[in-house]
Amino acid sequence: MHEATLSPKLPVRPVHVSLWASFRTLLRWSVASIGAMLPLIVVIQAVLAAGIILGFGFLIPDITAESALFLASGAPTILLLIIGLVIVPQGVSRARASGALDYQRALPVSRPLLLVVDLVVWTLIALPGVAIGLAVAWLRYDLTFSFDWPLLILASLLTTTMATAIGYALAVTLPATLAQLVSQVLVFFVLLFSPITFPESQLPEWFQALHHVLPIQPAADLMRAGIASSAFAADAGDLLILAVWTAAGLLVTTRALVRRK
Repeated sequence: MHEATLSPKLPVRPVHVSLWASFRTLLRWSVASIGAMLPLIVVIQAVLAAGIILGFGFLIPDITAESALFLASGAPTILLLIIGLVIVPQGVSRARASGALDYQRALPVSRPLLLVVDLVVWTLIALPGVAIGLAVAWLRYDLTFSFDWPLLILASLLTTTMATAIGYALAVTLPATLAQLVSQVLVFFVLLFSPITFPESQLPEWFQALHHVLPIQPAADLMRAGIASSAFAADAGDLLILAVWTAAGLLVTTRALVRRK
């Protein structure tokens, strides 16, 4: 009998995938998961933007140019908040329920990259709605905008990142059903009880104090100053509050994503 020859075991080396390749792959996956609904979502966002401008305008009798500018400059913030606080957590909750999120977490990619991809995808989806909302306001109320582009870009990025991070944190830490319920409640809070399309003076004092520590009003004020810089001024305190909430949302989401099952 011939003695079997045993070949030495070779060490198994992990496959290293570049960050850019991982990002592109996850980006294609995210867009494909939305599928045929993508154009419809973009259209809905555009209709929502126009609806906020026109619908809220009907609620204000004899709307003045100042009120119209306040309304128009607040509408983009509502769009960005709804995407991050409502649409993102609902999508992530469905991914958790179907097992898709667990599968993505098992892939050899950086887990925080999952959040980055969602942030990029939903930001790109929101941009047409923001532009259409401002165009409708210009046509309907004959407004003149004075853009502060560096501030507007910074405020848009912070607002989108903050809302998406908090929405993602809700979806990955709460049970799926509860996360979807909370996101629905946030819709009404943003639309009806946040000083985005109306001045904070119309709220009770205790509600004003609450909004001084929440990120919603600071986000709206910074966006407003970026859209109509000649009428509204930016405040460093708003930037600080928004940055703190953004960092907190990113921290909670990152910890939840990298936590081992």
